[in-house]
Amino acid sequence: MQAEIIAVGTEILLGQIVDTNSAFIARELAEAGIEVYYHSLVGDNATRLTAVVEQARSRSDLVIISGGLGPTKDDLTKQTVAHLLGVKLVEDALAMAKIRRRFAINGREMTPNNRLQALYPAGSQPLANRTGLAVGAFYQDPDGADIMLLPGPPSETEPMFREQALPLLKQTYPRSEYLSSRVLRFFGIGESQLVTQLSDLIDQQTNPTIAPYAKVNEVTLRLTAQAPDEMQGQRLLDDLTATIKARVGDYLYGYGDDNSLAAVVVQTLIDRQLTITAAESLTAGQFQSTLGSVPGVSVVFPGGFVTYAASAKHDLLGVSQATIDQDGVVSAATAKEMASRSRERLDTDFSLSFTGVAGPDALEGQPAGTVWLGLAQRGQQPQAKLLHLTGTRSAIRERSVLTGLDWLRRTLQKVK
Repeated sequence: MQAEIIAVGTEILLGQIVDTNSAFIARELAEAGIEVYYHSLVGDNATRLTAVVEQARSRSDLVIISGGLGPTKDDLTKQTVAHLLGVKLVEDALAMAKIRRRFAINGREMTPNNRLQALYPAGSQPLANRTGLAVGAFYQDPDGADIMLLPGPPSETEPMFREQALPLLKQTYPRSEYLSSRVLRFFGIGESQLVTQLSDLIDQQTNPTIAPYAKVNEVTLRLTAQAPDEMQGQRLLDDLTATIKARVGDYLYGYGDDNSLAAVVVQTLIDRQLTITAAESLTAGQFQSTLGSVPGVSVVFPGGFVTYAASAKHDLLGVSQATIDQDGVVSAATAKEMASRSRERLDTDFSLSFTGVAGPDALEGQPAGTVWLGLAQRGQQPQAKLLHLTGTRSAIRERSVLTGLDWLRRTLQKVK
């Protein structure tokens, strides 16, 4: 079963908005065992849309089109597809009633063009739009590829696909094999090094397969297994995951498309009922902001400190003036004191500190990218870690934060 996804919208072609629908639909189809071989993008033009859809139908079993179902003149998808199929557009009574209710509630007059949102190609199965007005459609063609129409706004596409389209596709195309997928996330190792460590597995892959992806500041591996049922697929993934962990498990921090170092660290702190604070200089609160982006962090993070100036390090944290004068703020001694003093002030189990030179100028004779991290743990002597980073000011700060998170992650693994 081969599918093709087409995104429609001149605003996407011009880069005014990003097409997230195609990626979402592709992930959902993969989980359902439907392979996607092609993605296409076309503007709001009936001639070009017709050509793209005809090409897709010539090489795929299922064509899914998102966008162009609205009431404006440039929303041409359903009209173009209906003409291509040689069918008329018909009205979905429930969708039309919803449109009328919406205008009545808002106290606005409904213009005739809004009726377009309730139309769909005759012979299709309409797909209800819980969060919007434009009805979707699924047309099964006995003589060619099937076509599915979805709205453009992701807030409408995603619920319609999950609630209406996906169950229908699973019923229409029952699979004989299951595709099971797992994403492994790595930090602290580059893509080339990771691929080298796993080169024999990648070169000899059959089932499961291994696909590496380099992302900003991290690398992911997507493992995909084909099996008669989901349980056997998971067993194949478990075996391959164990082999990979035996080689590069030190860099593996978590699993899943939507995971992050911060989420893993925060969840570990919550699970172990441990608390964290921070004292930041060059990162200016970015570490604490990153923690704060994770839901539930308030249970383990009471607050922290941002101390750019040397005087703030002394006055707010209690870093000794002797340390600042003798070692400077860009030093192991200052990083250790920042971590230990902040931990003591808020009585947390851990504290991380960040001090150094984000650039572009040097500081205390140290070039941009010189960063000291400090880690204080209740009942332990504080530690310091030196980084030599490259890149822009913002890249140095982001890498510092992620390295601090990874250091904390590794430390938490050792906590009994």
